[in-house]
Amino acid sequence: MAAIIFSLAGWQAVLLCLLFAIIYVGSLYVWSDIFFRDHPKTIKRRFISVGIISLIVPPVIYCFSQTKDSIDAHSILEWLGIRYTGLIPAMILPLLLTMVLTMLKEIAQDLNSLGCFLLIHMFLYLEPRYWTNCFSNLMWIRNHLVAPFSEEFIFRACMLPLLVPAFGAGTSVFLCPLFFGVAHFHHMIEKVITGQQPVFEAFKTSSFQLCYTTVFGAYSAFLFMRTGHVIAPILAHAFCNHMGFPVFGEVMGYQQPTRMKLIVAFIVGLIGWLSLLYPLTSPSIYGNDVYSL
Repeated sequence: MAAIIFSLAGWQAVLLCLLFAIIYVGSLYVWSDIFFRDHPKTIKRRFISVGIISLIVPPVIYCFSQTKDSIDAHSILEWLGIRYTGLIPAMILPLLLTMVLTMLKEIAQDLNSLGCFLLIHMFLYLEPRYWTNCFSNLMWIRNHLVAPFSEEFIFRACMLPLLVPAFGAGTSVFLCPLFFGVAHFHHMIEKVITGQQPVFEAFKTSSFQLCYTTVFGAYSAFLFMRTGHVIAPILAHAFCNHMGFPVFGEVMGYQQPTRMKLIVAFIVGLIGWLSLLYPLTSPSIYGNDVYSL
């Protein structure tokens, strides 16, 4: 069977990625009735929207691909990060790596109770009723299942196969997240229309969200290309949604010497994450020969 290669010009790849971002965000607003984003009807309808988009985009990508009889080329599923080889490590190691950073939030909140936090949550996650409640909550399903899957699939798995051949792996890591960050700016419109925030406050909030979603997008793209698995950024995304954004500002509210201990904890955690970043994402662990970074 002939394998798939991509050889688009840079402007073609960018336009296609921009199109994917537009139709993804646009699909959220195609419904005639207007409800706030956490309304059950809105959530269910947006599930349908992003599901349809996730089915439409891969055939579009395939239309811009070329076939080649070469062992160096790959199938469309491999380009999309859907592979069996290295799947188990891809589900575990990038998630553990992400935990090193996200757990800093709990350290910042209370260094002394970190052990209690871990123990309590361990028993909580083993409780069947916890998961029953989660899977009956539409907002939980959106934040931990549908959003991580659809966003990582569209903004990573479907964009990087187009960008990498055109711009190279290094540039694509930083180019791809721009579409992801800008796409999140639509939340500003929702906040203004529903009266949650005035225009200026909504702009500031959305600008901050643009910054950290872009940073996370770069990390997510890095995980995708290093592992060659879309499941790696999906699980990291879901875990980050679960933990929330690290509250670095709260550190300065503590008195000394606690404040200094927390600052040191952040620095040690960051150093630990940087030290593990490349070893835990080594392509050889995942049998990744699709992307090279």
